Formats: sequence, structure tokens, C-alpha cells
Amino acid sequence: MSPQHSNSISDRESETGKRRTGRPAFPRELVLAAADGLFAEASAPKAVTMDDIAAAAGVGKGTLFRAFGSRDGLLDALFLARAAPLRTELDREGSRVGPSVPPLQRVLAVLDELALFKLNNQHLAAAREQPGTRFLRSPHYVWTHETLAELIRAIGPEAAASADYRAHILLGALRVDLIDELLAAGRSPDAIRADLDALARSVLPPATDR
Repeated sequence: MSPQHSNSISDRESETGKRRTGRPAFPRELVLAAADGLFAEASAPKAVTMDDIAAAAGVGKGTLFRAFGSRDGLLDALFLARAAPLRTELDREGSRVGPSVPPLQRVLAVLDELALFKLNNQHLAAAREQPGTRFLRSPHYVWTHETLAELIRAIGPEAAASADYRAHILLGALRVDLIDELLAAGRSPDAIRADLDALARSVLPPATDR
């Protein structure tokens, strides 16, 4: 955008409101879908490069870096997009993880939803949770941890005293390398979910009125 244009004008518009023809809109959803497909089909997460994603999406690699900053940034955007339904359900009255659910049951339900998310998106988790990727500082993990810790605090004073730590402990049980190991050993997805529920009940104190 040239200096004379208002900041409120998009890259696809002129000052008269007409669409620009010089730069196409960035196909964000197409790029994320292409990346998702590549990671799902790859034999190993590291096998998928930004070159591969750019080629599959039909955009330049430089365009990807300008949009996402890095491969991890692209994965973070994909994680956030795939987790959007859970964010919506957290605010929706009547959902199993909504505001009207009792605090302890809500935490257990959220953990189950997170387990389902990991089980259904193992390819993405495996790509993002690689050693050296600073996953614990990624937007998805930070949001998940902060949300879970806040819900744990609502259980009562005892839970609130160490909510951040309890949230880290419970999320640690959802690491994809652990899930992969359990599945490889013959543990079923339903059994893994039941194990997580039992772990959470042992880590969290009973709910109390505040």
C-alpha cells in the first residue's frame, strides 16, 4: 500500500472502493488446508518443508514467510484454526464445556475435548511438538494452558493455589509422543481418554463453594 492510502484500505481496494488488481488476496484457508494435507500424508513431520507447502498451495515461499513468519508460525495458525470450534463451545451455554457446567466437570470435559483434538490431529501435533520448537510458548499452548488454569481456579481455593502447575501437569499427559507410544502399545483412544479423566480426578481436589 502506498503512503497516500489510508490504513483502513485493504490490499485489494483502492481509495474509490474498487478492487485492486495488482496483488491477489492471500488464500489463507487454502494454504492452511494444503499444509494440513501434507502433514497428514507425511511419513515424518520434518519431511514437510515450506517449499512443499508453497507448491501445494500455489503461492510463493516468500508469501508464506510474510504471512506466517516461519514454519512454526504456520503450524500455530493451523492449530488455532482447528481449535476454533472448542473456543466457541467454551462460551456457548448448553455445551458440555460451557459456562453453566459445574467447575470440576467442566475441567474434565475440556480435557476430554483436548484429548479428542490431539487424537484427531496427531499429524499436526507431531509437527509442532518437535524438540527445539519452543512449543510451550506457542500461541496454542499458551491459550490452552491459560484457559485450563482459569477453569481449575474456579473449582475452589485449594485448586486455585496451584492452578498453573496443575494445568501444566494435565497438559503434559496430552503430549503427542506419549499418545503415540500408548497407541503403539495397544491402548485404545477411548482408554486413553478414560486414563486422562482418572488422572485429572487424582490431580484436582473436589469442588468447593467459594
